[in-house]
Amino acid sequence: MANYGERLLDVKIVKKLKSTGGILLKGIRFCGKTTTALHHAASSVRLDESELIREQARLIPHIVLQGATPRLLDEWQLVPSIWNTVRSEKGQFILTGSASPSDDISTHTGAGRIARLTLRTMSLAESNESIKAVNFSDFFVKNTKIGGLGGVAIEDYAKLIVRGGMPALIHETP
Repeated sequence: MANYGERLLDVKIVKKLKSTGGILLKGIRFCGKTTTALHHAASSVRLDESELIREQARLIPHIVLQGATPRLLDEWQLVPSIWNTVRSEKGQFILTGSASPSDDISTHTGAGRIARLTLRTMSLAESNESIKAVNFSDFFVKNTKIGGLGGVAIEDYAKLIVRGGMPALIHETP
């Protein structure tokens, strides 16, 4: 995918796709779920494109599941019944949406078959506004020296905080 900005979650997505039948990529609206999932998917179907696609998914789910894997089922929650079909299928799927599966008795939890990952808004490292001198995991390694100079000036943090980490806003002016 051209112009894809690497996300910190990418490494975990690759690992989970190798070890489970699929992943559920959840997060707030406009945090980059679909873009990130498309980066990892070999094929996709958008369930929010038309009622016809949703009706096909409800009646004959295997139609929308056909395609190269991992296959992205974007906005899967619009056809909640697809959850049980995906979790019982062999192969790899990426489901995206801002909702989680319901807890009703007829819905399988996906445990052991579908890994749940949460995508957050972009960090300063992901938006290339950090010099990446400090790695968070270093805080948990004994005798590691932590520190760095440079990067964003203190007065710029207010602008960055107000702007937030939504991918669509990263290149907007304050």
